[in-house]
Amino acid sequence: MPAHASYDAVIVGGGHNGLVAAAYLARAGRSVLLLERLGNTGGAAVSTRPFAGVDARLSRYSYLVSLLPEKIVRDLGLRFAVRRRTVSSYTPYPPSTPSGTDASGGRSGGLLVGEGRTADSFAALTGGDAEYAAWRAFYGMTGQVAARVFPTLTEPLPTRDALRRRIDDEEAWRALFEEPVGVAIEQRFSHDLVRGVVLTDALIGTFADAHDPSLVQNRCFLYHVIGGGTGDWDVPVGGMGALTDALAGAARAAGAEIVTGHEATRIDTDGERAEVSFRTETGEGVVTAAQVLVNASPQALAGLLGDEPAAPAEGAQLKVNMLLRRLPKLRDASVDPREAFAGTFHVAEGYEQLATAYREAAAGRLPGAPPSEIYCHSLTDPSILGPELAASGYQTLTLFGLHTPARLFAADNDATRATLLASTLARLDQCLAEPIADVLAVDDEGRPCIEAKTPLDLERELRLPGGHIFHRDLAFPYAAPDTGRWGVETAHANVLLCGAGAVRGGGVSGVPGHNAAMAALGL
Repeated sequence: MPAHASYDAVIVGGGHNGLVAAAYLARAGRSVLLLERLGNTGGAAVSTRPFAGVDARLSRYSYLVSLLPEKIVRDLGLRFAVRRRTVSSYTPYPPSTPSGTDASGGRSGGLLVGEGRTADSFAALTGGDAEYAAWRAFYGMTGQVAARVFPTLTEPLPTRDALRRRIDDEEAWRALFEEPVGVAIEQRFSHDLVRGVVLTDALIGTFADAHDPSLVQNRCFLYHVIGGGTGDWDVPVGGMGALTDALAGAARAAGAEIVTGHEATRIDTDGERAEVSFRTETGEGVVTAAQVLVNASPQALAGLLGDEPAAPAEGAQLKVNMLLRRLPKLRDASVDPREAFAGTFHVAEGYEQLATAYREAAAGRLPGAPPSEIYCHSLTDPSILGPELAASGYQTLTLFGLHTPARLFAADNDATRATLLASTLARLDQCLAEPIADVLAVDDEGRPCIEAKTPLDLERELRLPGGHIFHRDLAFPYAAPDTGRWGVETAHANVLLCGAGAVRGGGVSGVPGHNAAMAALGL
């Protein structure tokens, strides 16, 4: 039970954003209580050993870091590091599309971005230098946008016009903020496979077509290319749990009180003082506070306040964790598997393949060729493996499948998960010289070391609404009439949203936690 009946601030939810907020507020001298429903802090940013008797500590849900500002690491004195991947991506070809054509013009191989081989790899795929020149120009443009936009994430929200002036590039503004990103991709690139690799950043956790008029895909793309002011996606050393362990330690060291196994059930407020009701396995209780910061979804916040429910959200991804005895051999013998899996390994993500998968899912069917991308964290950070596993060549794989909205699993989640997992792995096998099943490790009970999570699984385990990894569709990082100064404000003056559903939320960033703390401090 909490040590006191009253606090300056109560934080509901101990995910990484709640921990960031707790650390900032406690360092500012506020009395802080954090209530976490589960038996541990971290939320979706945790590391676990999911396979019985196997000494491999996987980032179970969230897996890469890009949006966490160095400012937060520095302000809070976090002992936390990331490592840069030596390869950005590898995209094998030529597995054929359902129409019988392929994304490579009939040639086999793979597009490798990184290791000083990018230009040659583009030339081998496209037969010339034009596509690589377009690639460099496009990502030069997004790099300039990243350098100008990323610092604003921990500042009060700029107006739309102020952000436009800060970017100071009308072509970039139009491509990213005004027209569907599919227009920019099709204008700049001619090769289907290259177009698809570019588009994937607009679709992670987002169910949309390249030309969706809502521009939800643009917002997703923007957050994937601005991280750190460079757009790089890095591997957390020690796994994602190392970050949340460091945050919890920083919050406690600053004086914040963290209690787990305490589920907030209701918030009552008059705008100046609030009561937070909670329950535990042994009973119920109430604490009061001047301010309440909620590290949960907008839907959960509405439920706690008794307000009108927020608009429903829907996730659209398959998350698969695997442990391998070794990396599989590739059909493309020109590339070492350690290079191919060192970055993002794209499967069935040609431009037309992505469009086809979206149309099939929108029509209520699982994609015939499920698109996915794979990350091997242990190549960059072998510390997540026990010494014996690392010495024996074991590796982890994380697969993230696209265009699988929650609605597809509603009738029978277990059966649909099994069907989708089988077809996703079959699609991966087309890129390999041996089935992935042949290199899977087994746990102490003889079971293959593989687990899959659908949007409905994430909703059940983490209370992500509809399994949406961003809690709701991302917003452009500028002010709108109802966003408030920091993008965390609600209709109640002393209740703030510090979860991924805040403006400038989404991803493992700590930005909503920082911004809610700044709002609570009146900055």
